[in-house]
Amino acid sequence: MRVWLSVLLLGALTLAGCAGKTGTVPGKASPASQKLIVTPEAGATGTVVLVNPAARCVVLNFPLSWMPALEQRLSLYRRGLKVGEVQVTGPQREDNIVADLIAGEAQVGDEARAQ
Repeated sequence: MRVWLSVLLLGALTLAGCAGKTGTVPGKASPASQKLIVTPEAGATGTVVLVNPAARCVVLNFPLSWMPALEQRLSLYRRGLKVGEVQVTGPQREDNIVADLIAGEAQVGDEARAQ
């Protein structure tokens, strides 16, 4: 008799504890009620397609809709970390433009973004 009573009491406590949970943490909004905010990046990004370490210059490829101005400085990023800085000098040919490496280093595939 005591065993059955203990099992019933334990089962009732377990069900009562689980019934009160709604899947949210007190004081925090549920994921469904949170709104996602997306902020577009200010400028387009280019890609380093050629590096000349002896001349310390790079060739950057940009979308045709956005080409940096001459003398503009751009930062180079590799896997999200800033690795260098370039200054656009030209010439430009179609969607490619030449820039001088003024700080850091560059590798093919690095991203070029406006500062």
